[in-house]
Amino acid sequence: MNRSFGLAPDAAEIELLARAALERLPEAFRAHLDGVLLLVEDFADPDTLADLGIEDAFELTGLYEGVPVGEKHSAPSGTMPDRIRLFRVPILDEWIARGDESLEHLVAHVVIHEVGHHFGLSDADIEALEAAD
Repeated sequence: MNRSFGLAPDAAEIELLARAALERLPEAFRAHLDGVLLLVEDFADPDTLADLGIEDAFELTGLYEGVPVGEKHSAPSGTMPDRIRLFRVPILDEWIARGDESLEHLVAHVVIHEVGHHFGLSDADIEALEAAD
């Protein structure tokens, strides 16, 4: 989806970009994503921001909420489904501020970062993997 004008992409368009990024993951990873919900919201809610110690909602582009794959065996029954939340306005703000990459690439970057958390990787682990790429 290449756009050169018009309104900012809405949540449905960001979700399409995110789902396309998930489809490009190797099958070995995709197989462990069954049941993970993908949600696109304009911003994280105030409670989420407070829980994370984030004051500026523009600082949070995505969030994984759930039990990482390696810890599923110890998760209590009745646990809510895992989910990846993407925050549309902060993603668009970062895309505009950077100006050096496509929106598709940025959305894929955020999605893959959150998928990394689903697999139990820390932010430092994910950054190391990205630096090695």
